[in-house]
Amino acid sequence: MKEQDFVTIADLSKEEIMYLLEMAKEFELHPNREILKGRVVATLFFEPSTRTRLSFETAANRLGARVIGFSDAKVTSATKGETLKDTILMVSNYADVIVMRHHIEGAAQYASEIAPVPIVNAGDGAHMHPSQCLLDLYSIYKTQGTLDNLNIYLVGDLKYGRTVHSLITAMRHFNPTFHFVAPKELAMPDEYKTYCKDHGITFEEHTDFNEEVIKDADILYMTRVQKERFSDLMEYERVKNVYILKRDMLCKAKDNMRILHPLPRVNEIAYDVDDDPHAYYIQQAGNGLFAREAIFCHTLGITLEDVRNDKTII
Repeated sequence: MKEQDFVTIADLSKEEIMYLLEMAKEFELHPNREILKGRVVATLFFEPSTRTRLSFETAANRLGARVIGFSDAKVTSATKGETLKDTILMVSNYADVIVMRHHIEGAAQYASEIAPVPIVNAGDGAHMHPSQCLLDLYSIYKTQGTLDNLNIYLVGDLKYGRTVHSLITAMRHFNPTFHFVAPKELAMPDEYKTYCKDHGITFEEHTDFNEEVIKDADILYMTRVQKERFSDLMEYERVKNVYILKRDMLCKAKDNMRILHPLPRVNEIAYDVDDDPHAYYIQQAGNGLFAREAIFCHTLGITLEDVRNDKTII
């Protein structure tokens, strides 16, 4: 299996997605290995991150790789005017794979076109977040036992939410029904509604958020309103607390329903929801380790068979 980039999940077939989920399952059984011993992973985070960066670095360490990189672009030569192109080409001299988060949409795709080593997109602006999407799919699969024919409710910032944009493209293979719950200022962009129509994906739009609206959900996917994406802070103040999930809103929820959130949480999920059996967002974040271990192997040409036959389990 050849090395390859992981820039968008939109290009993956149903079979490729299920293949990666099976690989993540293998890593959940045995996360500590030395299958990447001797490899170097570079993590270039031009935008702040906690879970994504730490889980990628943990995944690399648990698989035996070494990690280099930065978590703040201010400490790099970008502050001196170095271009993204030169940064990518320079780091490619040192690493076998580059994990990159950038505030500009399309930055990861550009990096993949110039880098001689695989690029993993850890989020590019409000565009895509494919590694988060893979762990979301794994979380849905684990909690529902299937990815097929599910009612998925996406709530909050659907305009700038790159996690929900990625999830829509990935779920096209599995006949979902989406419910977009957002104020008009943060509604799902037309391009993704057109995408749904072009791919035969059923969706409904809602502005109300209450126990009646969400009672048929299999997955309730909450998102925060992203202050950093707003050029007008007055608009942010108007919409930041529009939708808050409270425990009493779960009174009519289906038993199998699970609440997901890409995190960080601000105040869109009340803290008393954490103890409710429907809450799954902390476990969801934990699944990121196994999904990102699978992504590293996928990009570096290590197959599922290689993982199953791996003798370096610690």
